[in-house]
Amino acid sequence: MSVNLNVQEKEQYLNELIDLLKIPSVSADSSYTEDVHNAAKWVANALKHAGAENVTVEPTKGYPIVYADKIISDDLPTVLVYGHYDVQPPDPIDLWDSPPFEPVIKKTKIHPEGAVFARGACDDKGQMYMHIKAFQWMIENDKLCCNVKFMIEGEEEVGSDNLEDFIRHHTDRLSCDVILISDTGMISNQQPSITTGLRGLSYMEVTVTGPNRDLHSGLYGGAVANPINILSQMIAQLQDENNRITIPGFYEKVVEVSNEERAEMAKAPFDLNEYIESIDLADVHGEEGYSTSERQSIRPTLDVNGIWGGYTGEGAKTVIASEAHAKISMRLVPNQDWEEVGRLFEAYFKSLAPKSVRVDVISHHGGEPYVTPIDNIGYQAAHKAYTTSFGVEPFPERGGGSIPIVPLFEKVLGVKSVLMGFGLDSDAIHSPNEHFGLFNFYKGIETLPLFYENYAALFKG
Repeated sequence: MSVNLNVQEKEQYLNELIDLLKIPSVSADSSYTEDVHNAAKWVANALKHAGAENVTVEPTKGYPIVYADKIISDDLPTVLVYGHYDVQPPDPIDLWDSPPFEPVIKKTKIHPEGAVFARGACDDKGQMYMHIKAFQWMIENDKLCCNVKFMIEGEEEVGSDNLEDFIRHHTDRLSCDVILISDTGMISNQQPSITTGLRGLSYMEVTVTGPNRDLHSGLYGGAVANPINILSQMIAQLQDENNRITIPGFYEKVVEVSNEERAEMAKAPFDLNEYIESIDLADVHGEEGYSTSERQSIRPTLDVNGIWGGYTGEGAKTVIASEAHAKISMRLVPNQDWEEVGRLFEAYFKSLAPKSVRVDVISHHGGEPYVTPIDNIGYQAAHKAYTTSFGVEPFPERGGGSIPIVPLFEKVLGVKSVLMGFGLDSDAIHSPNEHFGLFNFYKGIETLPLFYENYAALFKG
């Protein structure tokens, strides 16, 4: 199979993606509720237009799940495509070069053909939409060689709380032979890679409370606990001088990667100077004894994602705040259980507090780590597809991000997932100026049909 999009197809597909990116489907902020629902309807209509059948917008306790399928023969394998239409909040708005929901095309050093800049461009609307367009291309060109099911959700960015219930109640409807996901990335546009592992996640929120109201820092300063000062001191104690996490029991179940596997991982191209330059740093930082690539893939982490309290407006206000808050995430590696890690965190964090304050800890959401073997036919089909499309073999690569639902797919549906990402680390997902290269968008649409062709052949044996 040879897939070469013509100019008219490329223009049409891009314009459709731009329309989707204009919808501010921010699942974390209730003020965007109507927009999230509108995005679900938009995706459903796009699937109908592409040629899918049984298209439904399934209600949940939260945001809806869009389901669709195209079953052409019981003798063919079934591929379940998963993606999400919700996006991260665009904040901080003032750091965007253009409005986050007014997509623009701009050329960059990495994307000389151009990239579309908008929230959700890469994570995950652009990559999810590649699947719908690849599916449409296969139907229009009579190349569809597998049964296909789509499950596109609207709560991935807030933990997929209602997806598990949906899956457990629709196991027959979602039965398949492999799950195909594009919510990851690759090394570069010249060197593709296939994500073979994801880190888990445990996301916490902490509140340190001192006096019953904000106090005058002159009248009370030095005599009462300052929640912001204490919170800062407590956070500082969560890591030691070697940047190892100090929570008792945190590393107890961590699977150490062998030296042999670390040596194989080190063969993947990685330019440290280019990495540092891309994020405007003077040097890297992380756990002692591990490379930058290892720190962001095979090692667990702890990061403060937000911290606030007291007066942050213009000018000065001399107060001791009554409360201080922080949001803290921990990325986990194989064998770590996110709920157990959350309990370990809560117990240790509270133990760090003096009696002069009260500490409250909330666990928001989380997910388990995931590693997919490279000896199954799903991986082999993807490997062959990238090799044909890019002209070079892809590297297997463990990703640093988390897709909490992937381990659940295997647990409930009993099938493996294949992570065919086409984004780049430089695409600024979750950050201002998120973007997705036009090369990557079109290359994804051209590569995915090759996966179907390869998978159908391997499935037959």
